[in-house]
Amino acid sequence: MALPYEKSSSGQKAMGETQKILQGFGATKFGFWENFETGELTVQFEYQGRQVEVRASSKGYATAWLKHHPYTSRMRATKRQHEEKALKQGQIAVYSILRDWIKGQVTAVETGILTFEGAFLGQLLLPGGVTVLEEIEARNLLPAPEVSHG
Repeated sequence: MALPYEKSSSGQKAMGETQKILQGFGATKFGFWENFETGELTVQFEYQGRQVEVRASSKGYATAWLKHHPYTSRMRATKRQHEEKALKQGQIAVYSILRDWIKGQVTAVETGILTFEGAFLGQLLLPGGVTVLEEIEARNLLPAPEVSHG
């Protein structure tokens, strides 16, 4: 079974589509950037005076890709080349993943399934420049996940 988004080929096109989705939703500001050092793609937008920041990790996607496509000595590439291919695909895939996630959240808000706050709470920017989720994590407010013994 293929890993979702492993055939994605155009990051810039996905961001153009994301911008159109957010403009149609009523967002008044939109921007995105990629941090090559951390491997993160960040999308920011403003909706009704609220700043939203959504991040996705191309390195995280590359790790998942490598699990689906482990390196073997039979490949016509070195292990490093194989890992570089995974990161390159991750850098492309995160654009489409964020587009689809944002589209899903916007659709949920537009159809009344969720409130705006319910859809984007973790990604809302607080006055100090951190997201709600980052603040919750910094204060250790979430209960520890239960460990499965299965």
